[in-house]
Amino acid sequence: MDRRTLLGAGAGLASAVAFDWGAFAAPVAAATQTHHGGALQMRSDGSYATVPLAKQSLSIAVAQTRVVPVELGNIEQTRRANVQHMCDVIDIANGFSGAKDLIAFHEFPITGYRHVWNLDDARRVAIEIPGPETEMLAAKAREYGSYLSFGSYVRDPDWPGRLLSITTIIDDKGEIIAKDWKARNLKGFFPGGRELFTTTIYDVLDEYVERYGRDHVIPIIKTPIGNLYTSSSQLEPELFRAASMKGAEIMLRTATGNYNTLDIRAVSMYNRIWSTIANNSASPENQYYLADSNPGHAGIVGPDGEFAEISETDDETLVYGRIPIGSFRASHRQPIVHSELVMDVFEQYRSPYGPNLIADYQPTDTEDAGRYLRSKTRW
Repeated sequence: MDRRTLLGAGAGLASAVAFDWGAFAAPVAAATQTHHGGALQMRSDGSYATVPLAKQSLSIAVAQTRVVPVELGNIEQTRRANVQHMCDVIDIANGFSGAKDLIAFHEFPITGYRHVWNLDDARRVAIEIPGPETEMLAAKAREYGSYLSFGSYVRDPDWPGRLLSITTIIDDKGEIIAKDWKARNLKGFFPGGRELFTTTIYDVLDEYVERYGRDHVIPIIKTPIGNLYTSSSQLEPELFRAASMKGAEIMLRTATGNYNTLDIRAVSMYNRIWSTIANNSASPENQYYLADSNPGHAGIVGPDGEFAEISETDDETLVYGRIPIGSFRASHRQPIVHSELVMDVFEQYRSPYGPNLIADYQPTDTEDAGRYLRSKTRW
């Protein structure tokens, strides 16, 4: 549910179902992520790097599903119930309407979200990638030959003590081909002076670049279904412009508790690319928040900035559509930007919050993050 709306209220108990988890207890290693590392990789002639397409037209499903927070007193069972629900939705998506090339889920289908979680709580409910949750989803990807994308809170042993918000892509063979960090959090936005305490690329930018290379700050995942870019960030058109310059063809965007439709539409129109947006549904199973907390409006937006498909309900649903990726790629180029007119302005601009602000200090909850970040503002 929306951090914009839900850094506020509610209490109760989420439900769960039990099932056999043993088959997924020993995950295989993630596939090598070939988009990692090194210096910035992009062209300056209007073209962009790709791999050959497997087909000319893609069948897409955007999953508008519930968001139910994992119970701290029953973590494994309630988290498994959320994953099982995703698997059930994948079965439905590949059912009567035929096989899907890509199924896109929202920001927190596995862990859910609660505004009262502190860092330790959120790390307890977070998953590791790979892990039993991704293995179960990978089995479904292999079963149907579908790419899957979904967000989650994540723990990474390479980043001890951190809580990451990551969008994962699993390919049609069940291999993890992307584990994309959130680029940045909104700051100075939430009520009561609170701030998010997840670690984003911007929060530890120098160390991130040192580990993974500048090119992976805005990673383009080149696949046989198109060049993909994932993001749970909103209202930062420069970020999506840069991804488009690097060759993004389909942006897989996630939300929890609403998003700005104009933002999604404008990004697609200005950059002439396709976008999917997955938001959660109304979630009566979530007893911590009202069921109708800004759900709905999952959809697919075309290069003209219009919704090709959009949910007409707030309930759980699948939004189906097709992307003519072959004909799109045949004529698509980098966006046209007269960069010489504006680059000196961008070079002199400084945002109110600089990079690397939590490189040396990890806030422990939303109130601590608010206090700390207020002391670091530049204007």
